[in-house]
Amino acid sequence: MLDGAFFLLGAALVAWLAWIVATRELTFSPTAVGALVVLWLLLAYVGLPRLQEALARVYVPDYFIGRAVTDIGVLGDPVNLAVDGDEPAIHAAMTRAGWTRADEVTLRSSWGIVVSAVLRRSYPGAPVSPLLLFGRRQAFAYEQEVDGNAAQRHHVRFWPVPDGWVLPGGYRVDWLAAATYDRAVGLSAFTLQVTHKVDADVDVERDFVVASVRYADPDVGLRAIDDFSTAFSARNGGGDLVRTDGQLPVLDLTAIAAGAPAPSPAAPLAARRLPPPMLLLAGLLSASKAGLALGGLLVVALGGSTGRWLPDVSGPQQVLLGAGAALILALWVLVLRRGRAARTLLMAVCAGEAIAQLAALSDDGRVSLLVLVTSGIAVLVLIAVSSTAARRWTAEGADASRS
Repeated sequence: MLDGAFFLLGAALVAWLAWIVATRELTFSPTAVGALVVLWLLLAYVGLPRLQEALARVYVPDYFIGRAVTDIGVLGDPVNLAVDGDEPAIHAAMTRAGWTRADEVTLRSSWGIVVSAVLRRSYPGAPVSPLLLFGRRQAFAYEQEVDGNAAQRHHVRFWPVPDGWVLPGGYRVDWLAAATYDRAVGLSAFTLQVTHKVDADVDVERDFVVASVRYADPDVGLRAIDDFSTAFSARNGGGDLVRTDGQLPVLDLTAIAAGAPAPSPAAPLAARRLPPPMLLLAGLLSASKAGLALGGLLVVALGGSTGRWLPDVSGPQQVLLGAGAALILALWVLVLRRGRAARTLLMAVCAGEAIAQLAALSDDGRVSLLVLVTSGIAVLVLIAVSSTAARRWTAEGADASRS
């Protein structure tokens, strides 16, 4: 509820900011290409995801319907496979069948997939985007790269079924999975973010996973739950068409013997799971805000000409802008370290600063571009940090500290 209130406040501030821009005479100097790139980044990674998240809370049910959801709550890939057996058995079966476990989304793996896509290099363990089922990310995923091209791959995500939970109809399984085939890289139809485009025939991919596992180990059992869901054709989280016949194959891996995997050592910074894109973009915006404020302070201190960039902005006002920018950046760092109280305080500071600056701009016939830009950044940080993904990031840190 608190996040929703801050989001609504942020939406109102966006409308206020748009009114100021529309009713004032402004001249902007950035090149058209740079402006379009910045507009796309803000639209794709802040504006549209938050709008989709707000709408998803209205139309996406908060119970199992045989679909995973994205980190912003939009319906994702269909659940089209189940497994009986423990986690080591799944790792053993998938490895024998020639599948590669996907890397976690980290700084290192993210850089690796960018390099592989640009230079068309092979990356068999390229990370897959997170999808949620039962309110949790996939435990792990496996993939098979096609022709050494990271843009095309078979892949399947796995989620453990909660204790005591049964499928519709009273069926019991240990794991649920979603198998899809990535056919290319493109832009999401819902958020305009760069993502993999999924082939519509998810049943073909489901049957491919089953066939590859049973070919490698003929002792693997198989049963099917007919009419697990009504056959449907719909869109996934990237806007791609997916269709299924509603059948749920269940692989029986209980006969596979496999030793428990050794615990992973503590990962270095480059190998740790990255924060959600919303939170990373909030940090970039906060750093940009601090840089702009510092630049303005230096110009005033050196007695340089500010022109329209800083009309009628006094030294004390510059100090307040700099102090506010530094506070926002410091709070973002604490949020990155999974501080829940810091996230709430950061939203409150951004809201207060934006309201004060927009009120000053509304009363002034001339507009300081520095104040306009920094107030706009405060609004964007507010919208980004109030997202469910950012809240989940800090909540995971609190749960880890308690355990």
